[in-house]
Amino acid sequence: MKKTWSLCNVTLINRVKLTSHLSKAPINFTLFLLLLCVLIIALFVGRYPIDPVTVVIILVAGIMEWIGNMIAVITGVKVSFFWSIRHTWPTAMNTVVWDVRLPRAMAVILAGSGLSVSGATYQGVFRNPLVSESILGVSAGAGVGAALAILMDQGNSVIQLSAFIFGLLAVGMTFAISRVYRSNPTLVLVLAGIIVGGLFSAIISLMKFVADPYSKLPDIVFWLMGSFSKASSANLLPIMPIFIIAMLIIILLRWQLNVLSMGDEEARSLGIDTKRFRPIVIVCSTLLTAAAVCIGGVIGWVGLIIPHISRMVVGPDHKDMIIASILLGGSYLLAVDTICRTLASVEIPISIITSILGAPIFLYLLYKAKKTWS
Repeated sequence: MKKTWSLCNVTLINRVKLTSHLSKAPINFTLFLLLLCVLIIALFVGRYPIDPVTVVIILVAGIMEWIGNMIAVITGVKVSFFWSIRHTWPTAMNTVVWDVRLPRAMAVILAGSGLSVSGATYQGVFRNPLVSESILGVSAGAGVGAALAILMDQGNSVIQLSAFIFGLLAVGMTFAISRVYRSNPTLVLVLAGIIVGGLFSAIISLMKFVADPYSKLPDIVFWLMGSFSKASSANLLPIMPIFIIAMLIIILLRWQLNVLSMGDEEARSLGIDTKRFRPIVIVCSTLLTAAAVCIGGVIGWVGLIIPHISRMVVGPDHKDMIIASILLGGSYLLAVDTICRTLASVEIPISIITSILGAPIFLYLLYKAKKTWS
């Protein structure tokens, strides 16, 4: 009976692998175009308005100039393209697009993609649609690190580094606690994450209690509500390798999430070493979440609702759902960030909007799912 079940699973997986990319390629291309459109909108909308055509021209001119500089560095010959665009726009527009809005937009896209992929991976690993990216305590740990750095009156780069380190520390504590009890590794890991998250949340409350109410406390509260107002190329570049490496590993291993979501016994019968595979994807998901939190603060609901939307758009196959989560997560969070910085005269913390939008969206998804999940 087990062999028959395993052969059926293999046949199903192979059939999905053969037809997935052919059937879902137009959808993924559409999602990519959606992300590109949201990016263009984010670049021309703001307190310093720039028309969309000028934004596109500025981007194309900057890319052509960068290509010319790279060719000059490699060959030593200065290249002048005959189709080069003349700079007829003010220098301030060039600065706003390339130095202010584009780095922030890239940080938001990376954070949204990282949180979405992390949530989708956790939901597959733990076989639970209610699991989010903060289930192992990484967000609470990052909050402690950021609050500690703010209390010590450190700069933005130190705050980011401290948040990242403490986020990894929280997940390390979760793994350490789960190793003590070996009855049900998956359940114990989730319960350990709840324990560690509660502990670090209490530490955050203690830090807010002892913080100066006129200077340090507002900074801690504002960071915990999430914001990309301080995002720049300088604090984005150190995080980029972490995003790229962790994301690539999950993308390369995403087909195995289909097998793991069937259960440990079925996964082992199909040749998946669950004791080795599960920690790898959990560590990569943790790195994505920690990196996203350290550049944008604690942002809720993204890693919970975007995987569900991706599952509705492209189906439950992780080979397509992970790619869809990357594109949808980046588009969604970038759209929300654009709303936050343009809706009022003062920038709204991004977690407020994600919570206001996330709760009814998730309620609607539960209604559509009719208490089923595959």
